[in-house]
Amino acid sequence: MDQAEGLRNIIKAQNQKEILPARVLTVTSGKGGVGKSNLSVNLAVQLRKMGKKVIIFDADFGLANVEVMFGAFPQFNLSDLIYHGKSIQEILTKGPMDIEFISAGSGIAGLNNLDKDQISFLINNLTSLNTMADVIIIDTGAGISDSVMEFVVSSPEVLLVSTPEPSSLTDSYSLLKTLYSSPKFDPAVCKVKVISNKVLSKRDGLDVFNRLNTVVGQFLSGNLEYIGMIPQDTELEKAIREQKPVSMRYPNAKSSIAFRDIAMSLFDEKIGDNVRQPRRSLSQMFADLLYGHR
Repeated sequence: MDQAEGLRNIIKAQNQKEILPARVLTVTSGKGGVGKSNLSVNLAVQLRKMGKKVIIFDADFGLANVEVMFGAFPQFNLSDLIYHGKSIQEILTKGPMDIEFISAGSGIAGLNNLDKDQISFLINNLTSLNTMADVIIIDTGAGISDSVMEFVVSSPEVLLVSTPEPSSLTDSYSLLKTLYSSPKFDPAVCKVKVISNKVLSKRDGLDVFNRLNTVVGQFLSGNLEYIGMIPQDTELEKAIREQKPVSMRYPNAKSSIAFRDIAMSLFDEKIGDNVRQPRRSLSQMFADLLYGHR
């Protein structure tokens, strides 16, 4: 038995002791400036209001969007765990409403450059997150870089943020095309769900989804799922300038209500919230991601 298989068996045994591993949601976009980190933070706030324990994994290497929006600055980040032996508990930073987050930092050249000992240490630490959270939100960098695609292609559930702008739609399709062309991508395992941002109406939000879903069906033989839309909102723009999540600063804003609706749609108890369905944990995701390079 090689090291990778042995570690996967350890993860499987640990997961069997638990009722259900934390649900992993990977938030991504084809370009910057479409509201990806805003979605991650506000979705976390809304899920916390629903009683969920939430951890955000800020995987946007070098850009500290989550910590700026929370006004909580970490003492340690992921590079301290990998290179300096810090534990997962030590690199967690507590934000408002007891939402915790992990900052990727800027000291990691690339996850595929880690040696086997570093990978084992990282995955063993990530396994403990299953007992610490109901939901783990991964906020990736924007675009189609190798580091972004590493997370997206290994994720069980991807939330793709797009706006009605032609450049955003084009970049979203480029990301999906790259995803579908990856030999590691399995559409039966990785569910891609679209969220339309900065739209004027529900009809406009659905139109963004229909455009993407049509080209994915026509050229990639796939299909997407529509989760909801976030409207243009002056109170959201004010909250961004104030470096506060709109769901906390202006809880009755129309964008806050939209974030709430998306959270409720993702965790609709009437359709089971995937409660009885097998889930891939974050540690399983990283094991597949990192050992796939070996």
